[in-house]
Amino acid sequence: MKRIKNQHIIISDSQFLVVEALKSLIEADERYTLAGVAWNQSELHSLLKDFRNALLITDFANIDFQGIDDLKIIKQSYRQLSVLVLTNSLTNIEFAALTNLGIRNIIYKTAPKEVVITAFDSAIKGENFYSDEISELPVYHLQRTKPNTESKQQLTTSEFEIVKLIAGGLTTRKIAIRKNIRYHTVNTHRRNIFKKVEVSNDFLFGKSLQIKSQIDQ
Repeated sequence: MKRIKNQHIIISDSQFLVVEALKSLIEADERYTLAGVAWNQSELHSLLKDFRNALLITDFANIDFQGIDDLKIIKQSYRQLSVLVLTNSLTNIEFAALTNLGIRNIIYKTAPKEVVITAFDSAIKGENFYSDEISELPVYHLQRTKPNTESKQQLTTSEFEIVKLIAGGLTTRKIAIRKNIRYHTVNTHRRNIFKKVEVSNDFLFGKSLQIKSQIDQ
């Protein structure tokens, strides 16, 4: 297990109070060293060149990222970098996109001090960690059914992609258009999904009546 000792941390966020709170936590713990604060992408890349093994704490919605794709570029350019995402809110689609990038340390900015510190440590050690709000997202449970070769009951890659689109609010017809496949094919995938995971619509997609009604279309 990775031992935490004098871990450099980079903060990249444009919310002053959030930055100050994080700085206070980092400076109060001798295991961490603040490498710097980046208020924009230019400053962030400058810091990353000197601290490639750092823990990056960022909110992709609060600096001049064009979207999650900018985080993808950072992950590809600095492969030894650990990333912890702090967010004010997160959609199913954003969660899926982040985890597909290998970012599996995500917490809300309302998390208490103890949760934030645990998130630091988990990200540094390469362990997954989500705050309670994140684990309540419908698509969070779907990530736990990603396909593997050990079980015939796991979702295929195609089924998993479709279930993410459903959780994101797309109707069967829109999914067929998006993936350029037949409407009947989407319905077949959907039936297989429910059969394999053997759970209810409410568990898979949350209690949102809007999403549930879209699943039934």
